[in-house]
Amino acid sequence: MNLFPKFEAALPLGAFLAKYGTDAHRARWATAHAQTALTDEQKALLARFTRRTNVLVLAGAWCGDCSSQCPIFERFAEAAPVIQTRYLDRDEHADVQAALQINGGNRVPVAVFFSEDGHEVARYGERTLARYRALVAQLTGEGCATGLVKGGDPTHLAVVQDWLNEFERVQWVLRLSPRLRKLHGD
Repeated sequence: MNLFPKFEAALPLGAFLAKYGTDAHRARWATAHAQTALTDEQKALLARFTRRTNVLVLAGAWCGDCSSQCPIFERFAEAAPVIQTRYLDRDEHADVQAALQINGGNRVPVAVFFSEDGHEVARYGERTLARYRALVAQLTGEGCATGLVKGGDPTHLAVVQDWLNEFERVQWVLRLSPRLRKLHGD
């Protein structure tokens, strides 16, 4: 399934939360955004990004994993304006949900990365390695995180870095693409 037309129809985060979230959902996302800070080193890395990266995020406003992780993407976009994020509601887009299943299940958030001209580059989600390590260590059986984010939480800091590693990998795939290098003359 070509998912790029879905990116073009998807919503910026504010519009997504206005349409699908409740006041409580929006408050949880806002708190997570406020508690998510990038280091100077992370900001410097993001400032080096030159290729437009379109990121389609399948999410749920109600989802704790989404509310704790998606604000990370917005922080990245603040530091690297070449990153364009758009959100689709998992339940309203069953076709995308089916195309992005993980281990036979409907999971969120799942990010699909596209080049500036709509070629799919990568898919990543729904939890990062750092989050899975924390869950395994706790063995809580937690099905979905609460979405509560505490500034300085070591797991959240590691999740930010895990996501940044994937955004960086995608940026270097795009930067080194012979097709895009020819297009941009670099």
